[in-house]
Amino acid sequence: MSHNETHKSHRTGWLRASVLGANDGIVSTASLIIGVAAANTPQSGILLAGVAGLVAGAMSMAAGEYVSVSSQADTENADLEIERKSLAENPEAERQELSDIYQARGLTPELAAEVATQLTASDALGAHARDDIGISENSKANPIQAAFSSAAAFTLGAACPLLTAWLVPEERLMYWVIGLSLAVLAMLGAAAARMGGASMIRGATRVTFWGTLAILITALVGHFFDVMV
Repeated sequence: MSHNETHKSHRTGWLRASVLGANDGIVSTASLIIGVAAANTPQSGILLAGVAGLVAGAMSMAAGEYVSVSSQADTENADLEIERKSLAENPEAERQELSDIYQARGLTPELAAEVATQLTASDALGAHARDDIGISENSKANPIQAAFSSAAAFTLGAACPLLTAWLVPEERLMYWVIGLSLAVLAMLGAAAARMGGASMIRGATRVTFWGTLAILITALVGHFFDVMV
């Protein structure tokens, strides 16, 4: 009998950036549109604010993700350089360190020592990166991938409320933007949870809740100020 397992953890890097970008695109752009619309702004002004929010938000998400993930990558590379130097200067101590790690995980001292010896001979830095520092190929930072995923997802997310505001009549704009934005948020949350192997209901509920809260707050701000933009 064959035994196959499909794990989801290798998706965490791009999935996190994509979900964050799309959620932010929908919530921030829909909230901006609703806030401006609640201040009795003409439809042309609402669309201008939405387009500006889309462009600024996409660039901000890309830059933020790139800087953040680059900092993570710099830290990982610095740790690997420290480990590389230590392996060159104290190979026996590093091998013993691996052996102690494997013993702590349940191997006998003899087996742990043998595993440490063989992994050191095969790929000492890789073994220490994975088992000592906690860096693996699945979790290794990729700034370019994170930046593009986040910006593209933000743009796609922001396009939903923006296109709605463009296509529907001005008197129904707020209702359509709120309804479609929350519906897309729920579907996105469910899909992201499904891809990550989590509960679809929980994923949909949490993004819809926070999206509703953000839209309501900005609508109240626009209503109370009631100014032309």
